[in-house]
Amino acid sequence: MADTTTLVEGLHFGEGPRWREGRLWFSDFYDHAVKSVSGAGDLRTEFELDDQPSGLGWLPDGRLLVVAMKARTLLVREAGGSLEHYADLREHTAHLCNDMVVDGQGRAWVGNFGFDLDAELEARGTDVILDHPTTNLVRVDPDGSVAVAAADMHFPNGTVVTPDGATLIVAETLGGCLTAFDIGSGGKLENRRIWAPLEGVAPDGICLNEKRQVWVANALAPEVICVAEGGTIVRRVETSQFCYACMLGGEDGSTLFAVTAASSDHRAAAAARTGKIEMLRVATPHAGLP
Repeated sequence: MADTTTLVEGLHFGEGPRWREGRLWFSDFYDHAVKSVSGAGDLRTEFELDDQPSGLGWLPDGRLLVVAMKARTLLVREAGGSLEHYADLREHTAHLCNDMVVDGQGRAWVGNFGFDLDAELEARGTDVILDHPTTNLVRVDPDGSVAVAAADMHFPNGTVVTPDGATLIVAETLGGCLTAFDIGSGGKLENRRIWAPLEGVAPDGICLNEKRQVWVANALAPEVICVAEGGTIVRRVETSQFCYACMLGGEDGSTLFAVTAASSDHRAAAAARTGKIEMLRVATPHAGLP
């Protein structure tokens, strides 16, 4: 039995959940749409795009950035609702772009697959976890310029920034760990270190709480786990199906939202609407970004 209750179902594949002004915003890959839902389950489509949307994040001026996965670009939603080009990520990314966090300075930190994960899983199965190309975490500055923030990353995915803006924590999905960096002058990442090793876990989307613990969606299991620095698992929450992203939100920041689906396989997820957003009340509220 799942520990969670279902808030909304009938999605294809959700990603990038973000709590904003009383609603949980998220991308639905194969509906090519950014959607939002209230805590009462009122679902609406905010806008559609001619691509697969993924990571979401708001600039300090209130404009929304959205990752266009296939084009490997960042789009910005202007105040009037139009979607405009913001940054081209293709020079520093080898395959689909993915999750993202936008920090308090307006810098976007964007992950990517690095290779064709679906094709490699079909060809080699889980051997891909042990043998795969690494890739870059990319930084997009407020002027739209793009740079490699960190190289040799094992599928950089969900990312958080601590409330003081000093630390960036990245889920390396195929590295089985959370990796931390100090954010230095001008956004330079320094002091790379393993923040938490996670044996048997494929960390996907993540979020941070006030105890500086990280909630981690485990793409290999129907669960989301709460992890302390060093790797101690503080709590496991069972979801109804595989969990790919999570976010703390609600009016007091103490509702854990888990984004789930029956499979992450692109054909299966595009063909069926198994995607859900599940939720659970927790003791410690949200902190940091996103």
